[in-house]
Order: sequence, then C-alpha cells, then structure tokens
Amino acid sequence: MKKIFFILVAVLFATSGFSQVSAKVIHLNDNSFKDKVFDFEKGDEWVFKGDRPVIVDFYATWCGPCKRVAPVLEELQKEYGESIQIYKVDTDKSPLVSGAFGIKSIPSFLFIPAKGKPTMAKGALPKETFVKAIKDVLGVNAPESIK
Repeated sequence: MKKIFFILVAVLFATSGFSQVSAKVIHLNDNSFKDKVFDFEKGDEWVFKGDRPVIVDFYATWCGPCKRVAPVLEELQKEYGESIQIYKVDTDKSPLVSGAFGIKSIPSFLFIPAKGKPTMAKGALPKETFVKAIKDVLGVNAPESIK
C-alpha cells in the first residue's frame, strides 16, 4: 500500500512539473484566433472562447521593441505554465484580427481574463509590468519562482 501511495505521489509531482515545462507561446493567424480566442467577424459582443486567461502579443518580425519583449513572454509562459496562455499574432500576416482590434502601433498586448472584458496595452513593457497586469487584470498570482 505504501509503495502505491509513493508511486502515485511521484507521478503527481512528475506530471505537474511537466505541464509547466511544456507550456509554450502559440502563434495564431486570423483563422486560429477566431477559433481559440474570439470570432471578431460574428459581431461586436465579446465572447471569449478560451478556458484560461490569455495575453495576445500583436507584433511584427521587423519590429525591434517586439524582438526585445519576445524572450520575456517566453519566460513568463514557462513560469506561469498552464495558468495562462500567451498567443502571438504577426500583424503583417494577420491583418484581419489586427484591424478588428485597431492595432496601429506594435507591440500591443491584449490581456484577456477568463471572465470579463479584455484590456489593451501598448509598448515594450518590462517583465514587472506584465507580472502586475497578470495579477491585476487576469487575476493570476505570480508563481513562487518570480515573487
């Protein structure tokens, strides 16, 4: 009985650590954004399709500030694991979703809580600002590794 208990505890710890390591930033295009986040072609009423809080990074490959923020977002996704999801939308390749949200400058970030309305932020934000927004806007506390 003790062996089974210890095996179950070991499996639990192994899988919980694995889920945080496997969490990755996901790139979306116009169609996948409609499937995973919000169908902007079906009207103006906000209907979030996700099951956890989201940050959408509107960027372009040629944008210097976007390149500086990218590793911060990768790091945050790994640290927060399955608590949040970070998506990236290339504004040059996804003009419909970018236009639907009125993206005129990049980087721009859409913070989407699991329930409630999204909030937009602009500019190359420092990690501390993301951590604060994740707590205040998305309602997700920082993991111990970054407190």
